[in-house]
Amino acid sequence: MFRYVISLLLLASVMFGAVNINTATSAQLQTLEGVGPAKAQEIIKYRRSHAGFRSVDELVNVKGIGPKTLEKVKKQVSIR
Repeated sequence: MFRYVISLLLLASVMFGAVNINTATSAQLQTLEGVGPAKAQEIIKYRRSHAGFRSVDELVNVKGIGPKTLEKVKKQVSIR
C-alpha cells in the first residue's frame, strides 16, 4: 500500500510540475521517460560532482543520456 501511495505522489508531481533535476530523488528521476535506475543514479552522480546543473541541456553530459533522451525529458524537467 505504501509503495502505491508513493507511486501516485510521484506521478502527480510529474503531471503537475516539472521534476527539478537539481533536487530530485532517484525515484522522482525514474518517472521521466527513458530514465531508469541506472540513468537516475548517473544524473545524481553528475549533479553531485558538478555542484548541480546550470541548464537542462547539461543532461547530455550525463553518462547514458544523449540528445534523444534529452528531447524526451526536456519538457518534464527544470533546474529550479
